[in-house]
Amino acid sequence: MKKIHLLLLKSFVRPFLVTFLIVMFMLLMLFLWKYIDDMIGKGFQWYVILELMAYASATNVQMALPLSVLLSSIMTYGSLGENYELVAIKSAGISLTRAMFPMFVLVCGLSIGAFFFSDYMLPVASLKYYRLLYDVREQKSANFLPEGVFSNSFANNTIRVQKKDPDGQTLYGLTIYSKDPLKNTSFMVMAKQGKMYRTFDNKYLIIELKDGIRYEENAGSGTGVYIPRRVFIRQRFKSTTQKLDLSGIASMKATDESSFKNGLQMMNMRMLGDTIRVLNKNLDSIRMANFQLMSPFIKYFAVPARPDSAKIKAVAYKPNWYKALPITDKQQALITARQEVNSVKEQYKIRMGAFDNIKLSEHGAQVEYYKKFTLSAACLALFLIGAPLGAIIRKGGLGLPVVVSVVFFLIYYIISTIGEKAVKAGDASPFIGMWISIIILTPIGIFLSYKAANDSVIFDADSYKKYFANLLAKIKPLFSKKAAA
Repeated sequence: MKKIHLLLLKSFVRPFLVTFLIVMFMLLMLFLWKYIDDMIGKGFQWYVILELMAYASATNVQMALPLSVLLSSIMTYGSLGENYELVAIKSAGISLTRAMFPMFVLVCGLSIGAFFFSDYMLPVASLKYYRLLYDVREQKSANFLPEGVFSNSFANNTIRVQKKDPDGQTLYGLTIYSKDPLKNTSFMVMAKQGKMYRTFDNKYLIIELKDGIRYEENAGSGTGVYIPRRVFIRQRFKSTTQKLDLSGIASMKATDESSFKNGLQMMNMRMLGDTIRVLNKNLDSIRMANFQLMSPFIKYFAVPARPDSAKIKAVAYKPNWYKALPITDKQQALITARQEVNSVKEQYKIRMGAFDNIKLSEHGAQVEYYKKFTLSAACLALFLIGAPLGAIIRKGGLGLPVVVSVVFFLIYYIISTIGEKAVKAGDASPFIGMWISIIILTPIGIFLSYKAANDSVIFDADSYKKYFANLLAKIKPLFSKKAAA
């Protein structure tokens, strides 16, 4: 048994490591595709980009690990079935359940490691990742020139941009005030449009201006004692360039990590638990305040309060009291009632807005809390699907196993995403929304394990052809009898 266990473990570990690295590489490429414009050509050191990629890879583990377990388990048992090694194991009197046991223990170990990773390492990696990504994105040239603001980011220059395109490079309505302290000259440029880019050495920012006018004032050649003579120059242009020095602002500034520590993704289980308790306490306080605020507006038709021992005589309710009032009293009663109803509605709307915001924050904290457990449970659930599925399809390699694993992983990911969105929107219970994918996939895994243990032919096309052929043979005489009748 020990040799068989060692054989199965070796057959699983190698595909698992390969698939895990491949999936991590693909997710990293998606990250680079998304943020490549924010990193290239901004003058970053190579180690800053590598650091950001390392933190991004750490945050991708929660998606790569379940997919790697599913794919490697299908590949392992599919390869064993394709090479008739499972037949040899069963002929030796070892059931499929016992053959899955060592790999199940290994996957349990991976699940425990995934839990500790998501509780201890993932919050730290997320904090580093989002802080560094924020610094990288703030280093974009477009952030130096905000819309509608006179920016003094560049020495001896004051620049105002009226509007920017979404790409952040095309500018409209530019006004530039520039001064040369050495020559004691100054000029102002106004242009309808401009486009900016950095030089290859990242030392200067070039702005190409179009359709504008330049005003310049400098010292003239004349002499004067009290009022020196000045020269004013006005020049129109179709196209010109403005060169701005980046030496003082091109270096990236590290933001304090304390600004990001309040994010739910940067918290471990203890911090999330404390956050949930504080939010629940705030919700109880709002409920009590709402009750105290609304209770004076509620009127009751009731007899005066008396001791329990006193006898209370029932008073008949007269539904026609409103009809007996004069017309002026009726109008005043309706106006007063409407005012009170509107007042109650406004107070309720304001209070419930704050209540809903805190409730959604509590749901978000519970989502991150349950994520610490669902990652481990997903590894086990997908292994229960992958191992028997590989034994049934009996195909190894990266062909059919990849297709099947991607289909089941998409099912898991879509259900998980829908459940998470529903919880954050307040449309589902946090427990049900976060565990719905595991609740759905676990019975499927148990069913496939049962079928694989009994040598079921779920994916055998010939068996389905025979079944439908026999069914048609039974149904055909019935139709012939009806036609004859």
